Amino acid sequence: MTSGRARPALTAWAFLAPYAVAVGLLIMLPALLNLGYAFTDHTGLTRDPQFVGLANLRRLVSDEFLLDSVRASAFHLALAVPLRLLAAVGLGLLLAAPRPGGRWFRVAVYLPTVIPDVALAVLFLWVLNPLYGPLNQVLGLVGHPGFTWLSDPTTARVAVALMLAFPIGEGFIVVLAARRMLDGRLYEAAVLEGCGPFGQLRRLTLPLLAPVLLLLAVRDTILTLQVNFVPAYVLTDGRPANATLYLPVYIFDQAFEFSGFAYGALITTVLMVATAAVITALLLVVRRWRVLR
Repeated sequence: MTSGRARPALTAWAFLAPYAVAVGLLIMLPALLNLGYAFTDHTGLTRDPQFVGLANLRRLVSDEFLLDSVRASAFHLALAVPLRLLAAVGLGLLLAAPRPGGRWFRVAVYLPTVIPDVALAVLFLWVLNPLYGPLNQVLGLVGHPGFTWLSDPTTARVAVALMLAFPIGEGFIVVLAARRMLDGRLYEAAVLEGCGPFGQLRRLTLPLLAPVLLLLAVRDTILTLQVNFVPAYVLTDGRPANATLYLPVYIFDQAFEFSGFAYGALITTVLMVATAAVITALLLVVRRWRVLR
Protein backbone atom coordinates (compact mmCIF):
# COMPACT_ATOMS: atom_id res chain seq x y z
CA MET A 1 0.00 0.00 0.00
CA THR A 2 1.44 3.38 -1.03
CA SER A 3 2.05 5.81 1.84
CA GLY A 4 0.76 9.39 1.81
CA ARG A 5 4.27 10.80 1.48
CA ALA A 6 5.17 8.59 -1.48
CA ARG A 7 2.20 9.65 -3.57
CA PRO A 8 3.33 13.27 -4.16
CA ALA A 9 6.80 12.00 -5.02
CA LEU A 10 5.40 9.54 -7.55
CA THR A 11 3.19 12.25 -8.99
CA ALA A 12 6.17 14.57 -9.36
CA TRP A 13 8.25 11.88 -11.08
CA ALA A 14 5.37 11.05 -13.42
CA PHE A 15 5.04 14.74 -14.28
CA LEU A 16 8.77 15.24 -14.86
CA ALA A 17 9.41 11.98 -16.73
CA PRO A 18 8.51 13.31 -20.24
CA TYR A 19 10.80 16.30 -19.71
CA ALA A 20 13.61 14.08 -18.46
CA VAL A 21 13.28 11.88 -21.54
CA ALA A 22 13.26 14.93 -23.81
CA VAL A 23 16.37 16.37 -22.12
CA GLY A 24 18.13 13.03 -22.49
CA LEU A 25 17.26 12.60 -26.17
CA LEU A 26 17.52 16.21 -27.34
CA ILE A 27 20.35 17.54 -25.17
CA MET A 28 22.43 14.91 -23.40
CA LEU A 29 22.70 12.43 -26.30
CA PRO A 30 23.66 15.09 -28.90
CA ALA A 31 26.17 16.56 -26.43
CA LEU A 32 27.84 13.15 -26.01
CA LEU A 33 27.89 12.61 -29.78
CA ASN A 34 29.37 16.08 -30.22
CA LEU A 35 32.12 15.25 -27.73
CA GLY A 36 32.85 12.01 -29.54
CA TYR A 37 33.12 13.72 -32.94
CA ALA A 38 35.63 16.20 -31.45
CA PHE A 39 38.28 13.46 -31.45
CA THR A 40 37.78 12.38 -35.05
CA ASP A 41 38.50 13.75 -38.52
CA HIS A 42 34.80 14.02 -39.38
CA THR A 43 34.08 16.58 -42.12
CA GLY A 44 30.31 16.31 -42.10
CA LEU A 45 30.42 14.63 -45.51
CA THR A 46 32.05 11.26 -44.82
CA ARG A 47 30.16 8.35 -43.28
CA ASP A 48 33.02 6.75 -41.32
CA PRO A 49 35.08 9.32 -39.40
CA GLN A 50 38.43 8.13 -38.11
CA PHE A 51 39.70 8.61 -34.57
CA VAL A 52 42.59 11.13 -34.51
CA GLY A 53 43.19 11.48 -30.78
CA LEU A 54 44.24 14.94 -29.63
CA ALA A 55 45.00 16.33 -33.10
CA ASN A 56 42.04 18.72 -33.00
CA LEU A 57 42.99 19.82 -29.49
CA ARG A 58 46.52 20.67 -30.62
CA ARG A 59 45.07 22.66 -33.49
CA LEU A 60 42.77 24.49 -31.07
CA VAL A 61 45.65 25.54 -28.80
CA SER A 62 47.49 27.21 -31.70
CA ASP A 63 44.43 28.72 -33.42
CA GLU A 64 44.81 32.53 -33.45
CA PHE A 65 41.36 33.02 -34.96
CA LEU A 66 39.88 31.19 -31.99
CA LEU A 67 41.57 33.70 -29.67
CA ASP A 68 39.98 36.53 -31.66
CA SER A 69 36.63 34.78 -31.34
CA VAL A 70 37.00 34.36 -27.58
CA ARG A 71 37.92 38.03 -27.17
CA ALA A 72 34.95 39.11 -29.27
CA SER A 73 32.57 36.89 -27.29
CA ALA A 74 33.93 38.16 -23.95
CA PHE A 75 33.54 41.79 -25.02
CA HIS A 76 30.04 41.06 -26.28
CA LEU A 77 29.12 39.36 -23.00
CA ALA A 78 30.36 42.29 -20.92
CA LEU A 79 28.40 44.75 -23.06
CA ALA A 80 25.18 42.99 -24.01
CA VAL A 81 24.17 41.30 -20.74
CA PRO A 82 24.15 44.49 -18.58
CA LEU A 83 22.41 46.38 -21.39
CA ARG A 84 19.67 43.75 -21.72
CA LEU A 85 19.21 43.50 -17.95
CA LEU A 86 19.05 47.26 -17.53
CA ALA A 87 16.47 47.58 -20.29
CA ALA A 88 14.29 44.68 -19.09
CA VAL A 89 14.39 45.61 -15.40
CA GLY A 90 14.02 49.34 -15.99
CA LEU A 91 11.05 49.02 -18.33
CA GLY A 92 9.46 46.29 -16.21
CA LEU A 93 9.55 48.43 -13.07
CA LEU A 94 8.51 51.57 -14.93
CA LEU A 95 5.43 49.95 -16.53
CA ALA A 96 4.38 47.81 -13.54
CA ALA A 97 2.23 50.56 -12.03
CA PRO A 98 -1.15 51.29 -13.67
CA ARG A 99 -0.95 54.32 -15.91
CA PRO A 100 -2.88 55.71 -18.91
CA GLY A 101 -1.90 53.85 -22.05
CA GLY A 102 0.25 51.42 -20.04
CA ARG A 103 -1.14 48.42 -21.90
CA TRP A 104 0.06 49.76 -25.24
CA PHE A 105 3.48 50.64 -23.84
CA ARG A 106 3.83 47.07 -22.59
CA VAL A 107 2.83 45.73 -26.00
CA ALA A 108 5.42 47.99 -27.63
CA VAL A 109 8.17 46.66 -25.34
CA TYR A 110 7.25 43.03 -26.03
CA LEU A 111 6.70 43.42 -29.79
CA PRO A 112 10.38 43.16 -30.93
CA THR A 113 10.57 39.74 -29.24
CA VAL A 114 8.05 38.19 -31.65
CA ILE A 115 9.89 39.50 -34.72
CA PRO A 116 12.07 36.76 -36.29
CA ASP A 117 15.78 37.26 -35.69
CA VAL A 118 16.59 37.50 -39.40
CA ALA A 119 13.88 40.13 -39.97
CA LEU A 120 15.10 42.16 -37.00
CA ALA A 121 18.69 41.96 -38.27
CA VAL A 122 17.65 43.13 -41.76
CA LEU A 123 15.72 45.98 -40.15
CA PHE A 124 18.84 47.00 -38.24
CA LEU A 125 20.86 47.00 -41.46
CA TRP A 126 18.62 49.91 -42.46
CA VAL A 127 18.70 51.54 -39.01
CA LEU A 128 22.52 51.47 -38.95
CA ASN A 129 23.07 52.61 -42.53
CA PRO A 130 25.66 55.42 -42.37
CA LEU A 131 24.04 57.45 -45.19
CA TYR A 132 20.27 57.31 -44.69
CA GLY A 133 19.83 55.27 -41.52
CA PRO A 134 17.56 56.90 -38.89
CA LEU A 135 20.09 56.42 -36.09
CA ASN A 136 22.72 58.62 -37.76
CA GLN A 137 20.01 61.10 -38.71
CA VAL A 138 19.00 61.42 -35.04
CA LEU A 139 22.65 61.93 -34.10
CA GLY A 140 22.86 64.61 -36.80
CA LEU A 141 20.10 66.56 -35.08
CA VAL A 142 22.40 67.08 -32.09
CA GLY A 143 25.39 68.00 -34.24
CA HIS A 144 27.13 64.61 -34.32
CA PRO A 145 28.35 63.42 -37.74
CA GLY A 146 27.33 59.83 -36.99
CA PHE A 147 29.23 56.57 -37.27
CA THR A 148 30.03 54.04 -39.94
CA TRP A 149 28.55 51.46 -37.59
CA LEU A 150 29.45 48.20 -39.30
CA SER A 151 32.83 49.27 -40.68
CA ASP A 152 34.64 50.01 -37.40
CA PRO A 153 35.39 47.16 -34.94
CA THR A 154 34.21 49.03 -31.84
CA THR A 155 30.99 50.42 -33.29
CA ALA A 156 30.22 47.06 -34.94
CA ARG A 157 30.31 45.38 -31.52
CA VAL A 158 28.12 48.13 -30.09
CA ALA A 159 25.69 47.74 -33.00
CA VAL A 160 25.19 44.00 -32.38
CA ALA A 161 24.70 44.59 -28.64
CA LEU A 162 22.26 47.41 -29.40
CA MET A 163 20.17 45.14 -31.60
CA LEU A 164 20.02 42.48 -28.87
CA ALA A 165 18.77 45.12 -26.40
CA PHE A 166 15.40 45.20 -28.18
CA PRO A 167 14.09 41.59 -27.99
CA ILE A 168 13.83 41.59 -24.18
CA GLY A 169 10.16 40.66 -23.94
CA GLU A 170 10.59 37.51 -21.83
CA GLY A 171 12.73 39.25 -19.21
CA PHE A 172 10.41 42.25 -19.23
CA ILE A 173 7.35 40.06 -18.55
CA VAL A 174 9.14 38.24 -15.71
CA VAL A 175 10.15 41.50 -14.01
CA LEU A 176 6.68 42.96 -14.56
CA ALA A 177 4.97 39.95 -12.96
CA ALA A 178 7.45 39.74 -10.08
CA ARG A 179 7.05 43.45 -9.26
CA ARG A 180 3.27 43.18 -9.20
CA MET A 181 3.48 40.24 -6.79
CA LEU A 182 5.30 42.31 -4.15
CA ASP A 183 3.18 43.26 -1.14
CA GLY A 184 2.00 46.85 -1.46
CA ARG A 185 1.88 47.22 2.32
CA LEU A 186 5.68 47.19 2.37
CA TYR A 187 5.73 50.31 0.21
CA GLU A 188 3.04 51.97 2.31
CA ALA A 189 5.16 51.38 5.39
CA ALA A 190 8.23 52.73 3.58
CA VAL A 191 6.36 55.92 2.67
CA LEU A 192 5.33 56.38 6.32
CA GLU A 193 8.99 56.03 7.28
CA GLY A 194 9.88 58.82 4.86
CA CYS A 195 11.46 56.61 2.19
CA GLY A 196 11.32 58.18 -1.26
CA PRO A 197 11.04 56.45 -4.65
CA PHE A 198 14.79 55.83 -5.02
CA GLY A 199 15.06 54.62 -1.45
CA GLN A 200 12.20 52.17 -2.07
CA LEU A 201 13.95 50.96 -5.21
CA ARG A 202 17.27 50.41 -3.42
CA ARG A 203 15.98 49.03 -0.12
CA LEU A 204 12.83 47.17 -1.14
CA THR A 205 12.35 46.46 -4.83
CA LEU A 206 15.84 45.35 -5.90
CA PRO A 207 16.53 43.18 -2.79
CA LEU A 208 13.13 41.47 -3.09
CA LEU A 209 13.64 40.89 -6.82
CA ALA A 210 17.19 39.55 -6.37
CA PRO A 211 16.27 35.89 -7.21
CA VAL A 212 14.48 37.05 -10.37
CA LEU A 213 17.40 39.26 -11.39
CA LEU A 214 19.82 36.37 -10.87
CA LEU A 215 17.64 34.12 -13.03
CA LEU A 216 17.58 36.73 -15.80
CA ALA A 217 21.35 37.26 -15.54
CA VAL A 218 22.00 33.52 -15.97
CA ARG A 219 19.52 33.29 -18.84
CA ASP A 220 20.95 36.31 -20.67
CA THR A 221 24.49 35.00 -20.19
CA ILE A 222 23.55 31.77 -21.95
CA LEU A 223 21.69 33.60 -24.71
CA THR A 224 24.48 36.13 -25.24
CA LEU A 225 27.20 33.49 -25.52
CA GLN A 226 25.32 30.86 -27.52
CA VAL A 227 22.41 32.48 -29.37
CA ASN A 228 24.05 35.52 -30.96
CA PHE A 229 24.64 33.82 -34.30
CA VAL A 230 21.89 35.45 -36.40
CA PRO A 231 22.58 39.14 -35.62
CA ALA A 232 26.34 38.73 -36.00
CA TYR A 233 26.06 36.66 -39.18
CA VAL A 234 23.49 38.87 -40.91
CA LEU A 235 24.86 42.24 -39.79
CA THR A 236 28.61 41.69 -40.06
CA ASP A 237 29.46 38.01 -40.78
CA GLY A 238 32.22 38.30 -38.18
CA ARG A 239 33.74 41.43 -39.65
CA PRO A 240 35.41 43.90 -39.43
CA ALA A 241 38.79 42.54 -38.31
CA ASN A 242 37.09 39.59 -36.57
CA ALA A 243 35.51 42.03 -34.10
CA THR A 244 32.17 40.19 -34.23
CA LEU A 245 33.52 36.71 -34.93
CA TYR A 246 31.67 35.30 -31.93
CA LEU A 247 32.09 31.65 -31.06
CA PRO A 248 28.80 30.50 -32.66
CA VAL A 249 29.80 32.25 -35.91
CA TYR A 250 33.27 30.69 -35.82
CA ILE A 251 31.76 27.25 -35.13
CA PHE A 252 29.46 27.62 -38.13
CA ASP A 253 32.34 28.69 -40.37
CA GLN A 254 34.51 25.75 -39.31
CA ALA A 255 31.78 23.11 -39.43
CA PHE A 256 29.88 24.06 -42.58
CA GLU A 257 31.99 26.42 -44.68
CA PHE A 258 35.38 24.73 -44.20
CA SER A 259 34.03 21.16 -43.71
CA GLY A 260 35.71 20.93 -40.32
CA PHE A 261 32.81 19.32 -38.52
CA ALA A 262 35.02 17.63 -35.91
CA TYR A 263 36.91 20.83 -35.12
CA GLY A 264 33.61 22.71 -34.87
CA ALA A 265 32.38 20.05 -32.45
CA LEU A 266 35.44 20.60 -30.27
CA ILE A 267 34.89 24.38 -30.22
CA THR A 268 31.24 23.75 -29.34
CA THR A 269 32.40 21.74 -26.32
CA VAL A 270 34.71 24.61 -25.35
CA LEU A 271 31.77 27.01 -25.65
CA MET A 272 29.62 24.85 -23.35
CA VAL A 273 32.41 24.62 -20.78
CA ALA A 274 33.05 28.38 -20.96
CA THR A 275 29.35 29.12 -20.50
CA ALA A 276 29.19 26.82 -17.47
CA ALA A 277 32.31 28.49 -16.03
CA VAL A 278 30.88 32.00 -16.43
CA ILE A 279 27.57 31.00 -14.83
CA THR A 280 29.37 29.25 -11.96
CA ALA A 281 31.47 32.36 -11.34
CA LEU A 282 28.32 34.48 -11.36
CA LEU A 283 26.63 32.24 -8.81
CA LEU A 284 29.72 32.25 -6.58
CA VAL A 285 29.86 36.05 -6.65
CA VAL A 286 26.17 36.28 -5.77
CA ARG A 287 26.63 33.79 -2.96
CA ARG A 288 29.63 35.68 -1.60
CA TRP A 289 27.76 38.98 -1.66
CA ARG A 290 24.77 37.23 -0.02
CA VAL A 291 22.44 38.91 -2.48
CA LEU A 292 19.74 36.26 -2.14
CA ARG A 293 19.46 36.80 1.61
